[in-house]
Amino acid sequence: MKKNGLTLSMIFEAESGNYGEGTGNITTLKHMTRAGGKTYTYFSRQAIRYSMIQQLQWDKTPVEASGSGEKTVVQFQPKASVKDYPEIDLFGYMKTAAGNNANTRSAVVRLSNAVSLEPYAADMDFLTNMGLSKRAEKGTSNAIAQSEIHHSFYAYTITIDLDRIGVDENDGTELPSEERSKRVTDFLSCVEFLYRDIKGRRENLAPVFAIGGVYEHKSPFFENRIKLTNGKLNVDILAETEKAVNEPTMVGYIDGEFSNSDEIKEKLAPVSIAELFNHLKAQVEDSYAGR
Repeated sequence: MKKNGLTLSMIFEAESGNYGEGTGNITTLKHMTRAGGKTYTYFSRQAIRYSMIQQLQWDKTPVEASGSGEKTVVQFQPKASVKDYPEIDLFGYMKTAAGNNANTRSAVVRLSNAVSLEPYAADMDFLTNMGLSKRAEKGTSNAIAQSEIHHSFYAYTITIDLDRIGVDENDGTELPSEERSKRVTDFLSCVEFLYRDIKGRRENLAPVFAIGGVYEHKSPFFENRIKLTNGKLNVDILAETEKAVNEPTMVGYIDGEFSNSDEIKEKLAPVSIAELFNHLKAQVEDSYAGR
């Protein structure tokens, strides 16, 4: 049976990376409440996708406005093909033309939200325009802006249907194996060194911990299995899940990130993050070599 499912669950450390609707002069982070009343912030999958597409320089797929009046929407041009544009190959599309039904392609690369592993404690950052107002010939008032702020570890999961990369039944496209492999390995290189530009900051979203591999089943095995308590990663849940998967799995880890590093090394036998990504790329290349 072909190994068509790549999945990788990761942890990165970052601060205040995705804001939602503001109220007055207050900018609020995207957040959710779990059982027990604790609040957790998150980076939406759309925000993560946006950063990925920009860094891969895949944000060149042509778009156009469709519909009229209040029903006008921006979508990919009907003639845009996965052959020419990796963005819609990996992340899907909906394309409509007058008098025709919509053509859709579901995402081949799926992202989860990146949810904080540490609760949000309602910290606020207070900002003014003092620097600019002092330059004015006449003193001006300094409006105070407030932004919610949260520094935490975040976890998210990527899954890829390797057999669907470069294949689009809507227009009969099937790219050569070499190009299909290159698109996935380029994407993995982006994930390995991912960052996000937000409010004048560049946040490092590169993983400090990752677990996954290329499998026969297309399942996000380790999603929602990453737990952190007082700086300690719950290793037993991951080790038990790895055993249940019963297929070769690899762990990448930057030593010293968590307080139980010795336990992580003993039970999960991690390699470096670079080794993990090099191994995944080699698995992807081997997978496409026989297609």
